[in-house]
Amino acid sequence: MDRPSRFPDVMLLAAGLGTRLRPITESLPKPLVPVAGVPLIERVMANARAEGANRFAANAHYLADQVLAHFGGLLKTNREDVLLGTGGGVKAALPLLHSNPFFVMNTDAFWKPGADRPLERMIGRYEDGDIVLLCAQPRRAFGFGRSHDFCLDPHGIITRDYGAPIIYAGVALLGKNLSADTPDGPFSLSLLFDRALEEERLKGVVLDADWFHVGDAAGLAAAEAALA
Repeated sequence: MDRPSRFPDVMLLAAGLGTRLRPITESLPKPLVPVAGVPLIERVMANARAEGANRFAANAHYLADQVLAHFGGLLKTNREDVLLGTGGGVKAALPLLHSNPFFVMNTDAFWKPGADRPLERMIGRYEDGDIVLLCAQPRRAFGFGRSHDFCLDPHGIITRDYGAPIIYAGVALLGKNLSADTPDGPFSLSLLFDRALEEERLKGVVLDADWFHVGDAAGLAAAEAALA
């Protein structure tokens, strides 16, 4: 694939309840939880900006006013009256995104600034109809409870059980057309991932850096210790 003329837009998933981070998230939305003094969402945006991203959008639901206030109206945000899940949230926010393909980034996982530039490699692997996932190596993953999510074969195709074990690192590159025949209400991005996997159109790019998932108090503590 030829390199796109502009860096893809980035959709930030910022609507979740953050229940596993309570009591911190009883009064603070998960994307604004500080890790070593920097809010999670800012760390994720910094990873993307380091490679050229400058157009961001987000969804918001839980304590949405705080998310909106944090950016002072400078971030395009789709406010969800009903929590739409990862897939439904992306689909509802498509009018805010102008590039095709575009990135989707979870706001609870990041890597150290300057440690790697994986998004450019993801762009290089993408072809129309594909989904490209960023993959973390289990031995370099902090704050993640399972052994792995998928496997990655020698050709960079994600499988269920053939190849090296990998963890979905919370970044996906996909096209708008993949949402055409999906539900209008809540659904998970896993629906799209599973379809692409069955068609052998789910590709993976391995992050060459430590990866930090801040899903609970233990993950938060591990990330802060590593960044100290």
